[in-house]
Amino acid sequence: MSEMQFCQSCAMPLKNDVLGTEKDGAPNHDYCSYCYKDGEFTAPIGMDEMIEVCIAPMLEANEGMTEEQARAGLKAFFPTLKRWKKA
Repeated sequence: MSEMQFCQSCAMPLKNDVLGTEKDGAPNHDYCSYCYKDGEFTAPIGMDEMIEVCIAPMLEANEGMTEEQARAGLKAFFPTLKRWKKA
């Protein structure tokens, strides 16, 4: 089985039904459709803002996790994602 792929912007698990799209409609395998559509990011947002947006879905998907645990985990993981990596 292949390794789980995550959106390189919001860390959402990537499945074919949520892939972002290029300008020509081709699927983009790096980003989800919530973050990337028609060849561009859907919102001008910074990493810290994106982390705050992602806390609620993270808590919903991980029963028993606290907001502080979710925030700490996202702050550790996000800098490894393509969109937020420092060049």
